[in-house]
Amino acid sequence: MPNPMKDAWRAGRAVVNGWISIPSAFGAELMAKAGFDALTVDMQHGIQDYASAVACMQAIAAHPVVPVVRVPWNEPGIIGKVLDAGAMGVICPMVNSAAEARALVDACRYPPLGQRSFGPIRAAIYGQAGSYFATANEDVAVIAMIETKQALDNLESILDVPGIDGVYIGPGDLGLSMGLQPMLDRKEPEVLAAYDRVLEQANKRGIIAGIHNATPEYALTMVQRGFRFVTVYNDAATVATGAIRDVAVMRKG
Repeated sequence: MPNPMKDAWRAGRAVVNGWISIPSAFGAELMAKAGFDALTVDMQHGIQDYASAVACMQAIAAHPVVPVVRVPWNEPGIIGKVLDAGAMGVICPMVNSAAEARALVDACRYPPLGQRSFGPIRAAIYGQAGSYFATANEDVAVIAMIETKQALDNLESILDVPGIDGVYIGPGDLGLSMGLQPMLDRKEPEVLAAYDRVLEQANKRGIIAGIHNATPEYALTMVQRGFRFVTVYNDAATVATGAIRDVAVMRKG
């Protein structure tokens, strides 16, 4: 089936993404009802495992929201499994070279464009019986994370790899690799210059750029800067900060 996220990018629109770290189908269902364009199940730094990620995607499927998974690493086994389970996009951490970008594409695309094994055990329900293979290479969004100085050094060669649909900046790790503290919503001139370089080079190639954000206010500034895939909400962070805020109010009473 067509991927509405990729349709939005082709139309020049930004995709509003939510982040699911909590392994709860009910939590994913609540977020899917909120109006996000896409929801990303985080198997890298969240505490999701494969079974919980599948359950979250099942909850998301009842709503017009694109299911995306950030996989733990650039490893074809888990990439193939989340795609077979119904992910319409894969975000892969720590893609630092063209060779690693090619490995990511190989894991996400069926031959002749890649080396993904055929067996979409759940993903096939997204289309008519037997039609998944015909459009999967076009429909699946392949997104490489740019989050190190090494990746910036190799940026052009990473972006030149056929089959990369987008890049996604991880501000925490990128800051660390530049000798800064790990944080989101960065304002350092050298970091913002790196963002602009990613945007410029991605735009030249018709590739979208995304970024992880802590607040919707900052995410809006990133959309204005040119980013077309912005994360604006993290379930675990919101639960934690909300609880701390409310308890603090009570302690003052």
